Amino acid sequence: MKGNGTIKMVCYSDMNVEQLEKEREGLLKAFEECKAMGLKLDMSRGKPGSEQLDLSNPMLDIDLGGSGFKCSQGVDIRNYGILDGLKEAKELISAMIDMDPENIMIFGNSSLNIMFDTVARSFTHGVMGSRPWCKLDNVKFLCPTPGYDRHFAITEHFGVEMIEIPMTPDGPDMNMVENYVNNDESVKGIWCIPKYSNPQGITYSDETVRRFAALKPAAKDFRIFWDNAYVIHHLFNGKEEELLNIYDECVKNGTEDMVYIFCSTSKVSFPGGGIAAMAASKANLEYVKKNVTFQTIGYDKINMMRHVLFFKDKNGLMEHMKKHAEIIRPKFDAVMEVLDRELVPLGILKYTKPNGGYFISVDVPEGCAKKVVAMCKEAGVVMTGAGATHPYKNDAKDTNIRIAPTYPSLEELKKACEIFVLCVKLASVEKYLQ
Repeated sequence: MKGNGTIKMVCYSDMNVEQLEKEREGLLKAFEECKAMGLKLDMSRGKPGSEQLDLSNPMLDIDLGGSGFKCSQGVDIRNYGILDGLKEAKELISAMIDMDPENIMIFGNSSLNIMFDTVARSFTHGVMGSRPWCKLDNVKFLCPTPGYDRHFAITEHFGVEMIEIPMTPDGPDMNMVENYVNNDESVKGIWCIPKYSNPQGITYSDETVRRFAALKPAAKDFRIFWDNAYVIHHLFNGKEEELLNIYDECVKNGTEDMVYIFCSTSKVSFPGGGIAAMAASKANLEYVKKNVTFQTIGYDKINMMRHVLFFKDKNGLMEHMKKHAEIIRPKFDAVMEVLDRELVPLGILKYTKPNGGYFISVDVPEGCAKKVVAMCKEAGVVMTGAGATHPYKNDAKDTNIRIAPTYPSLEELKKACEIFVLCVKLASVEKYLQ
């Protein structure tokens, strides 16, 4: 159809059978041509690309011996000691997450590891004197959905009952959260990625954060697992979003023991080679340190100091993140341009445009997500498994797919998007023909 000199795309839902059959015939031919190309493209994980990793290479050349390998606490960073991390490293993380350094503990290189250990510790030794979770008949976690598959994998590993909480544009459905937390003693935690959430890129509204801080849990050992993974990961597109400080809000409500805040520099410097931290009330941290002392004599202070000398302060962090954004923003723009041009007008795809983070979350027609991902793989494009963004990998509507644009080159990404678009169209046409 033509209108005002432009081509107007017809929604698949408005096509008759003959039109759909003709569309399917053309798509099948294009699909076979794609398969014959023998492509091997990967959009399965949110990994930084090589160009991003190169940004931190100068860190590896830093001379740590200039001050005799001594930190401000007078300890040789090459030796044992300082269980909770260098003062300088705490100050760097403080600049990242806006927390008092005294409320921060530096661990190893993985915030996911800290979260796993925190759940494990709760099962074996309880939470600040509570009954160990392993001795309870039932332990439940609330899971904002779609969400992070590795969060869900941790709780599934421990046999925790996971309860889906739908995401809204403001964050998790807080009416449901309040109902569960305030009335069910078996609800012990909730997973949250409050800024540029994985996978939708949603930042929790001020009201949502305040309602979290005002929760009145039926369980005294309930904890909010506040995974601030993307707190400085803006796309720097003029739409940087602000997140209200949950710890400050908890202090106002006298609930500061209720929240654990996690972060790392894994996608700031080197994945698997960054520094990770936990921020919490002093009471929580003292309990954690008392238990961690049996695990280690101290974490990698050499790596902590390397990061401190490289980034220096918040300004150094943000300038570094702007360089990341210059590399990945064109990739996000390329994906969204294709989605807006090829799929949204057909009425077969919806998505939220992120202003930061690492993912684009799309919803295809109900019952089509697994088929789309399988066809993409057949055509040489590996994507995150359909259902991964839901607890137990069970997306009841089979509709959500997570796109990870950062790892491929821009050229590879454009090819992968073409194939993804083709597969969504083909799966949708076949659904309407049914």
